[in-house]
Amino acid sequence: VQLQASGGGLVQAGGSLRLSCKVSGLNFSINTMRWHRQAPGQTRELVGVISSGHTTDYGDSVKGRFTISRDNVKRMVYLQMNSLKPEDTAVYYCATTHRGRDFWGRGTQVTVSS
Repeated sequence: VQLQASGGGLVQAGGSLRLSCKVSGLNFSINTMRWHRQAPGQTRELVGVISSGHTTDYGDSVKGRFTISRDNVKRMVYLQMNSLKPEDTAVYYCATTHRGRDFWGRGTQVTVSS
């Protein structure tokens, strides 16, 4: 199982970014996918999830600003981030659980300047 996240970068507060995660090695269409983030000196935080049926749920800190979507044909999951704040600065990871084991992609850095 491999997950490859991309799309991070430097953006000003109020701006937008879209992260992408390419997934291989499992039956993608039936897996719930997650986005997490970890800021320096902090524990990893769940940003949101998207189920196989495209149902989404988000952490309180990003509700109304972030949107997760997926394309089962392309085996991709996306994190659209709008109205970014400096406190959104973190390394962002996509993840999933497959056969009882967690798999993580290499993180992508998002930096929001004030």
